[in-house]
Amino acid sequence: MLVGLGFVIVVGCVIGSFLGAGGHIAALMQPLELLCILGAAIGAFVISNSGKTIKTTLGALPKCFKGATYTKERYVQLISLLFEILQKARKDGMMALEADVETPASSPVFTKYPEVLADTHLLDFIIDYLRMMSSGNLTVHEIQDLMDAELETHHAEAAVPSSALQAVADGLPAFGIVSAVMGVVHTMGSVGAAPAVLGEMIAGALVGTFLGILLAYGFVGPLASLLLAKSKEESKPYECVKCVLLASLGGYAPSIAVEFGRKVLFTFDRPSFTELEDAVKATRGPR
Repeated sequence: MLVGLGFVIVVGCVIGSFLGAGGHIAALMQPLELLCILGAAIGAFVISNSGKTIKTTLGALPKCFKGATYTKERYVQLISLLFEILQKARKDGMMALEADVETPASSPVFTKYPEVLADTHLLDFIIDYLRMMSSGNLTVHEIQDLMDAELETHHAEAAVPSSALQAVADGLPAFGIVSAVMGVVHTMGSVGAAPAVLGEMIAGALVGTFLGILLAYGFVGPLASLLLAKSKEESKPYECVKCVLLASLGGYAPSIAVEFGRKVLFTFDRPSFTELEDAVKATRGPR
């Protein structure tokens, strides 16, 4: 919604100011210039990226037009799930989690939180480290090092689409110049034509520079920045899980361990202490 509104503002202000100054919209209609710029940019994108990167980038683009995946409500679900798991382990021992970890889809604990259960990557992350905690063969520092390495890989992979798209944005002004130069070459080869014709040809060539810069800074560049911001938001659930599990391994009670996870969340998604406390109390049921 906001992305579409932003595009409308960009186009409206740029074209509106041009028309307000007495320009003619027909002068900007240069489909061959657009073909040159976009075709070259797409070709460079294909050349500079692997098939996996291209597929990942195209698959990530729809995220720009959707809201945040994890909201405050989903974070409350995630932290409540972690609290319930740790509470069960504290009461009955880590081995009591074996059935929940092996078959989370049929676990009475996990099935209470369908949105977390539906996030297969995050679910795998939780289950893998619960298995390691159950084995008892790894120290807190060893598990932390392993988590850090995995999260570093996750962050690097999540940043791939934004980096690939930013490279396209960086190249678009140059392709605009290429298009403009080609137009000038064509114009110089037509010397002798009527001044009005030459002026129209020069104007068409300059539109190439205009389109390259506009596409770079008004459309593709902002989308790359948005994808990077979304990748950072999507990493927060993993950091939340990491902090909660490490705090538990450090000897903190579940009610304190979940506070470690709450504190790493961005403030606009972070549930308040009271909101989390109420959610955690609800997992205990009536007494």
